[in-house]
Amino acid sequence: MYLKVIFYSYMTNYSRQISFSILQPSPNKFYLCSMNHLIAPSILAADFSQLGKTISLLDESQADLIHIDVMDGCFVPNISFGIPVIKSVRHLTAKPFDVHLMIVEPQRYLEAFKNAGADILTVHFEACTHLHRTIQAIKALKMKAGVALNPHTPIHLLEPIIEEVDLVCLMSVNPGFGGQQFIDYTITKIRQLRQLINARNSSAVIEIDGGVSLSNAASIIQAGANVLVAGSSVFKATNPKEAIINLKSV
Repeated sequence: MYLKVIFYSYMTNYSRQISFSILQPSPNKFYLCSMNHLIAPSILAADFSQLGKTISLLDESQADLIHIDVMDGCFVPNISFGIPVIKSVRHLTAKPFDVHLMIVEPQRYLEAFKNAGADILTVHFEACTHLHRTIQAIKALKMKAGVALNPHTPIHLLEPIIEEVDLVCLMSVNPGFGGQQFIDYTITKIRQLRQLINARNSSAVIEIDGGVSLSNAASIIQAGANVLVAGSSVFKATNPKEAIINLKSV
């Protein structure tokens, strides 16, 4: 039997939703189907001088989410964009904003990102002294709560929190810059995370961020991932809309 899990985000003038089809093999256990994997183009790889046009292009595409990497130059050695930029493009699409905070002290800015238009807000395990408190605060603001792990951070550290999060983002490159090579060990981490999620009956989805392309997408999905963040493989393509379709059809 197939069910729908819906992410709602209520804004001032409109509402948005993300829907996942999931397979229910038993009344108490749920699995996201790999055939329903989602594509989240990362605008970090887009032309910043044409950001409005990029959002409009994604709105017309088969992209499921729009992934937004926020970098502060402290947690990672790069600075991208922040709250005013996100707010300025929010009106251009009803597609959910998947906001990934690569910043120190993310708990200070949760409400500001909510007000800017974030639907999913992901914080880094490595940046949160009180991770559980931060996850609860994100949920209290009616956003979906995600936690991200750097490549060197082991999966078992999520054991105390895995039932609480809606999404786990595994970094498959070292965070800070786009266009990097996929770290192969990530496949092992995906399998470990999928085992943990299943063992705990968690509803968390697995998102992979970094170096995702047509050449490795199938292996990533087969290992247990649900959401593919794609930057260079979409925006460096001759036809970004077609690149998204190709990734969805894997």
